[in-house]
Amino acid sequence: MSTITIGVDLAKVLFSACEVDGIGRVLRRQDMHREPFGLWLAQLPVGTVVAMEACSGAHHWARRCLECGLQPRIIAAQFVTPFRKSSRSKNDRNDAEAIATAARQGNMRFVPVKDVDQQVRLSWHRVREGYKAESLAIGNRIRGLLAEFGVIVAQSDLALRRLLGDLDAQIGLPAEFKELLRDLADHWSQLRPHLDACDARIEAHARQDERCGRLRAIVGIGPITADAAVATVGNACEFKHGRQMAAWLGLVPTQHSSGGHARLGEISCRGDAYLRTLLIQGARSSLQRAKAVATEKATPEQLWIRTLDGRMPFGKVIVAIANKHARQIWAMLAHDVNYDPHACLQYPMHRHTHAA
Repeated sequence: MSTITIGVDLAKVLFSACEVDGIGRVLRRQDMHREPFGLWLAQLPVGTVVAMEACSGAHHWARRCLECGLQPRIIAAQFVTPFRKSSRSKNDRNDAEAIATAARQGNMRFVPVKDVDQQVRLSWHRVREGYKAESLAIGNRIRGLLAEFGVIVAQSDLALRRLLGDLDAQIGLPAEFKELLRDLADHWSQLRPHLDACDARIEAHARQDERCGRLRAIVGIGPITADAAVATVGNACEFKHGRQMAAWLGLVPTQHSSGGHARLGEISCRGDAYLRTLLIQGARSSLQRAKAVATEKATPEQLWIRTLDGRMPFGKVIVAIANKHARQIWAMLAHDVNYDPHACLQYPMHRHTHAA
């Protein structure tokens, strides 16, 4: 195995590489364009560590490294920043050296390399979110234009569609303005089929993946969340335990502890914001279901949710449920097991809490 570690600052066209030896001494720096960089990777000794920041294209180049027998290491950007020698002197070469230095740390955490299937499945989620944002923007644009002419529409898509479907009834609006609104309405209506197509494809992915089927047994985890979790996490064994995965998703409080005194703040909100948002939304559904179900039919988890709701603010309850779901997802993916709503009763502390 090679003792050389190479840090690469990725880009669209020009790549900067920094080669360091086993004691961290810089041996060589070089800048390459895209095609020569791919050829250069194939010439490196087998087992060489090639480190790069997590960014667009990082997983593609990590897979190229695996094909060449190299060891790719993808590092989150916030873990590279402390190793840059000067925060006031940022350039591609300094970034490449900082990446190489960070990759040599024994306690560094790396991003798991995603395969092609994972990235394809996540692409449907990204495009779906884009259609949602575009649809919301067009609706708000139409509302703002109508407000300029004194027309206020109720806060629902149905109310806006009704008004746009009967523009001739709006006598005070100029004819040219109505023509503009009709064009916007046509564009707005064309987004709905695209959104439905994304939902259908994600649903199909979730049905075909056995892991998604198991995750959907959790109350609050639907096809979109299940597919996003499987495609994002991939191999859950990359995390040592569920707490680490929950921290990776930003569902744990920040710490400002010193002198043996623990001071906890708000949740860190780091990691994958999309998956964290889905888990938070699912937690709302779990809370509603736990409140609605009869006590004699409630699962231990739903009884726990009710206890939380009785003594904690709404926001903390939602985060606690999402945190629990993240840990459950880790356990089910890492150990390849089905969802067991009574699993918590296997532990003495939980048995005591449930009995109380």
